[in-house]
Amino acid sequence: MSQALSIDVTEQNFASQVIEASHQQPVLVDFWATWCGPCQSLMPILEQLAQSYQGKFLLAKVEIDSQQALASQFGVRSVPTVKLVKDGQIVDEFTGALPEGQIRSFLDKHITKESDQLMQQALMLYQQGDTETALAQMGQILQADADNLNNKIIYANILLREQHIDEAKKWLASLPAEANDNPQVQAMQAQLEFIHIVENAPDMASLQQQLAKDPDNTEARYQLSAHAILQGQFEIAFEQLLEVVKRDRQYQDDAGRKALLKLFDLLGDQHELVSSYRRKLAMALN
Repeated sequence: MSQALSIDVTEQNFASQVIEASHQQPVLVDFWATWCGPCQSLMPILEQLAQSYQGKFLLAKVEIDSQQALASQFGVRSVPTVKLVKDGQIVDEFTGALPEGQIRSFLDKHITKESDQLMQQALMLYQQGDTETALAQMGQILQADADNLNNKIIYANILLREQHIDEAKKWLASLPAEANDNPQVQAMQAQLEFIHIVENAPDMASLQQQLAKDPDNTEARYQLSAHAILQGQFEIAFEQLLEVVKRDRQYQDDAGRKALLKLFDLLGDQHELVSSYRRKLAMALN
């Protein structure tokens, strides 16, 4: 007998079909109403995803007018409201009729797919130094599961580390718009911009010589900061970009400040230098 991928849930069977069942697989609970237009748009997407994920989660549908006690118990104030239950607990939720890509991203945060496990195995090969095999396997994994956003991000990151710049750009460009809010994606986009800055620039030694002769050479200072970033010399980069901000706010439409913001994205707020240079930038702008 095949496993049900979606069910209608009532107050009488909620405990068994949702809470208890969530210890075996995640349960996506859709609170909906017959009179709700967005609910009618969302329901087919959720049912299609339940089919696509092949039993990786159970879709449980709660019609709020006939199940008012459940809606009240779970704090449903508008429909559609969708809650994800794992191990008996609500772990995430969203409201409104999101597009399919955003719902996939929502699910993929909590549901382990076979392609995730295969990607982790390929990542282990990469960490062990077998880069060629790892990249080949990652490409095959993404061919088989092209919608896995997390795996796309992992692959693009490895390509960028290995200096496969054009290939990394292609994969980043293929990501859905909502991926632009992902910190890893923001960091890769920032890194690509710094790579672009140094493509036709002199080397670091030449730029340092230029600045020694002419400290007002803003372009040399800007290019030197990009070189420093790509070589992991972040404090040098911060100092040079801060100096660009102080000396010439007009350079390339405030490029120094914008590059500092991208460097903050690249390093993340946990990096020891970021909070200090955020303060220094704020002081320089005042």
